Amino acid sequence: MQTRNAGRSLPNPHSFYIPVRVMALDQASFNGDNPTQPFTSFLVVITRGSEVIELDGERIRLSGGHILYSDSSVDITLPRSHKLQGVWIEYAAISGNIRTFSPLNHRQPVRSCPSHVSTLAVQLLSDWNQPEQRKPFALQALFTELLSELYDSSAEYAEPPSQWIDRILQYIESHYNEDLTREQAAGLAGITPEHFSRSFRKFTGQTFNQYITLLRIRKAQQRILTGAPNLSTLALEVGYSEGTYLSRKFKQVVGISPSSYHRKSKSVVSLNFNHTASLHALEVVPRLGVYSAWMESLQPVPSRKKLLDEGISSSGLYERLSSARPDVIISYSLPDKSKQLLSVAPVIEIPFMQMDWREQFRLIAEVTGRQPQAETWLSLYDWHCHQANQMLDRRIGDRGTAIVLELGTEAAYCFSSSYGRGAQILYHDLGFRPPLGLVAEGLLEKGYLEIAFHNIARYPADHIFITSSREAAEALEPLQSLLHPVHQHHTDDSPGGRIYFLNQPCMFYGFDPLSSEAQLKVLVQALTS
Repeated sequence: MQTRNAGRSLPNPHSFYIPVRVMALDQASFNGDNPTQPFTSFLVVITRGSEVIELDGERIRLSGGHILYSDSSVDITLPRSHKLQGVWIEYAAISGNIRTFSPLNHRQPVRSCPSHVSTLAVQLLSDWNQPEQRKPFALQALFTELLSELYDSSAEYAEPPSQWIDRILQYIESHYNEDLTREQAAGLAGITPEHFSRSFRKFTGQTFNQYITLLRIRKAQQRILTGAPNLSTLALEVGYSEGTYLSRKFKQVVGISPSSYHRKSKSVVSLNFNHTASLHALEVVPRLGVYSAWMESLQPVPSRKKLLDEGISSSGLYERLSSARPDVIISYSLPDKSKQLLSVAPVIEIPFMQMDWREQFRLIAEVTGRQPQAETWLSLYDWHCHQANQMLDRRIGDRGTAIVLELGTEAAYCFSSSYGRGAQILYHDLGFRPPLGLVAEGLLEKGYLEIAFHNIARYPADHIFITSSREAAEALEPLQSLLHPVHQHHTDDSPGGRIYFLNQPCMFYGFDPLSSEAQLKVLVQALTS
């Protein structure tokens, strides 16, 4: 019987890898006059030690846990008395008719490797040196397993900086008060310390140690602004062993001592119009701030003091903030963006939906050293609430349920007290309740709910407040017919079942002292008119 394709060479898309030489690294000594032979690829698994080598003229430090590899001829210089321990492996890549590249070939010739790869390399060296004790094909199987493990880990250990830098910065943010080293961070990124340093500085503009120092000082500033402990305790909190060392580093970064920073009048930048309003209620004019249209209608603001409404993401923000040289930046919690502002000033991040406007107001007062002014302001506001409740007791009695609606083009939005829109006043200050149907659907947890127009009737309330303009509401023909069935159980002269068109969307968008004070007046006027 004769084979149809006998004597013909078929295309072979596969490659095979065969170990050619395996030796202990402490027995190897290579220099530029004795390069790796061109027909072999090689990899070196470092198990212990640390040493600087030259790879194609570039100095690179190898340490335990690193792997060095190449599928082409390179010049390697190992010091004659080097202290590295590991396994040197040369292997031949046998390809078919189609030229293929080694799946282990990456842009960086040195990277970290999983610990079990080192174990396999040591076992391969042992079996190579004892041929009489190994089974047939065992050596090839072990080498193939080693290559397979390296390939499987390559995605994790060969990320471009744009992929690992955020992970490393987040790790630093969580462990800045610990004894962090560049080598630890490089290991987490899966690259050599030298490559880590180059990439880290490129992306952050600072060396690893400079970044750690700056982060620790910014954390110390934040604690000073919000009621810091004594200097020694603060030093331990941010990762220093003693207060005097913290004080020295603080002065290097900030220019003044911690105690002087605590006493000085702070220049402030506000990245949200709610916080800008809080500052104005404290009679603090921010050096730069985001202003709502309603706030500007009360008092025009010079353009040099305004930031665009999108605040943190606006173009040129960093340059404007840097030139303003603020002592502190106030913003809602924006972790990723706050890292970008690390070199400008400490950022006081106020958690969104976790603090009501009074708590935010008091925190801002603490940061600016205006606590007495804040308490005076709040006392006056509470007196206005007391007066309002006495009037409502006489006019409508039991408050009942209320809902605040903001109309969109295709749906309405209702809000809990944590999202403002006047709901914080109705539910907290004036004693109204949200409809049970909205509570059951998670209004309090989510902060707001979207309601299709045809579903509004499912949520009956005694009082419905529409913050959108009357024109916007009247443009939605189905609105009145949808709202009417909700309240058909009320008589015409009943004080409940009323719809209020507040017609002031810009003012009701605020969640701050000034807006709340104005919203209180409008709501009470609507309820008693």
